[in-house]
Amino acid sequence: MNLSNTKHFLNVKDYSVSQETFELLHDADLDMLITNPQPSLEKLPSYYESVNYISHTDGNKSMFEKMYQFVKSIALKNKLKLINSQSTKGRILDIGAGVGDFLAVAKNDGWETFGTEPSDKAKAIAIKKGVSFVNNLSQLENNSFDVITMWHVLEHVPDLENQISELKRLLKPTGTILIAVPNFNSFDANYYGKFWAAFDIPIHLWHFSKTAIKKLFAVQSLELVKVLPMKFDSFYVSLLSEKYKTGKMNYIKAFYIGLKSNWYGNKNSEYSSHIYVIKNAKNNFESEF
Repeated sequence: MNLSNTKHFLNVKDYSVSQETFELLHDADLDMLITNPQPSLEKLPSYYESVNYISHTDGNKSMFEKMYQFVKSIALKNKLKLINSQSTKGRILDIGAGVGDFLAVAKNDGWETFGTEPSDKAKAIAIKKGVSFVNNLSQLENNSFDVITMWHVLEHVPDLENQISELKRLLKPTGTILIAVPNFNSFDANYYGKFWAAFDIPIHLWHFSKTAIKKLFAVQSLELVKVLPMKFDSFYVSLLSEKYKTGKMNYIKAFYIGLKSNWYGNKNSEYSSHIYVIKNAKNNFESEF
């Protein structure tokens, strides 16, 4: 990614692991933020070594973990409903499958499922749920998937352009890509600023807007056809942001900010996180974006 056309946006601290401070650079053409400097591929895994990295566990002890697991169960049903609305049951690839919950429910619903996951810890949990993994995307055939999903994963990928190119290669001509990422143009992002938990630097290398997603995928002749809100994310992110800002989870305050963020999202279509529905451009007769 070329940094020559970027400007300083904000300095943000890694509250989870290293306590180091990183710079966010703004690319005005894409309306995208870039973490700077980005950790080397050798050092990057060390920034994931937090006991609080809940997406790589099935933790269900603390109040926060119980809330997370409850919301996740609802989100899984919504994700399953979404993929079934986009395609007849076929082959689905989930990149960054974590502990495998999404692929497990998709498999139980009749999908032929495949996943990738760099964390051995998360993968071991997923395998116990019957999830099948591939070691490398390069071993998969061209045009072989009806649906490809990346649930809060694209922001973690070091080689962004290559990743989008691989999505294009693997997708069937009539297939669908579903990308979920945080939105730094949301109310909760603006409210919490440098304390906004969804910046999650440095493991979040990229920070997307609707404009960025549309332009980045258009390079591969992939068209953004629909943007959907992830309304639960504003509450989860606000809880963590309160902890970063004040040292404790202020549940009432976080709930209020989460509600307010969704209220503004309903007005300006800028929610805390979005799901982007993307298809091969030549197969779209009418764009909904």
